[in-house]
Amino acid sequence: MNLVIDIGNSKVKVAVFEIDTMILSIVCEENSFLDELKKISNKYQIVQSIVSSVKDIEEVYFEELQKLPSLLLLNSDTPLPFKNLYSSPSTLGNDRIALAAAAVSNYPQKNSLIIDAGTCITYDFINSSNEYMGGAISPGIEMRYKALHQHTSKLPLLSKNEVYRRTGFSTTESIHSGVINGVFWEIEGVIAQYKQDFNDLTVVLTGGDTKFLSKQLKNGIFANRNFLLQGLNKILTFNNQ
Repeated sequence: MNLVIDIGNSKVKVAVFEIDTMILSIVCEENSFLDELKKISNKYQIVQSIVSSVKDIEEVYFEELQKLPSLLLLNSDTPLPFKNLYSSPSTLGNDRIALAAAAVSNYPQKNSLIIDAGTCITYDFINSSNEYMGGAISPGIEMRYKALHQHTSKLPLLSKNEVYRRTGFSTTESIHSGVINGVFWEIEGVIAQYKQDFNDLTVVLTGGDTKFLSKQLKNGIFANRNFLLQGLNKILTFNNQ
């Protein structure tokens, strides 16, 4: 079985795959994921593993991770199941690499736009020749709320709310309208721009805010919160064929 670990900006995701089927997926805090790994190692017969991190791995975690069987640490030099045409591949985040791998695995020879709505909102485009072209990065929902609070003297810190007005009749309603509608319009605008050039575009929405956003966005978008984990598993099997 394959063990997949994704260390993100705020959470750690751990999954176990049997070939391409995910049989376990958990999300935990960074300070507790080593305990979760021990439980998984005791329950499942892990043959190979992959670790992806969007930040430097602390030494105390790194030492324990190196004990995992047939460990692959994802980086810019890792062989990939697609051609990377990013002009600065060493700066491309591991999360975006994994999403591209998931795209070519799930939608081969398709023009695909992957939208990852988490701490940041990333847009990644892979063309029908399985070539990663690049994309865009913008602030995520929580980051937008924090920015309004931290960079002003009186605006309160709010959390996302599914109940909001297009026209806010109070400061609180106005913040919700600006943040949530702003994200919706941004995402739909980016999709529309890509569809002008690629009529057969496949769009995938993933990340922590998938459920929240998918309720409001137009139809025709595939929502898959585990897309990044699937991509990491694809990279792991690609390197151990």
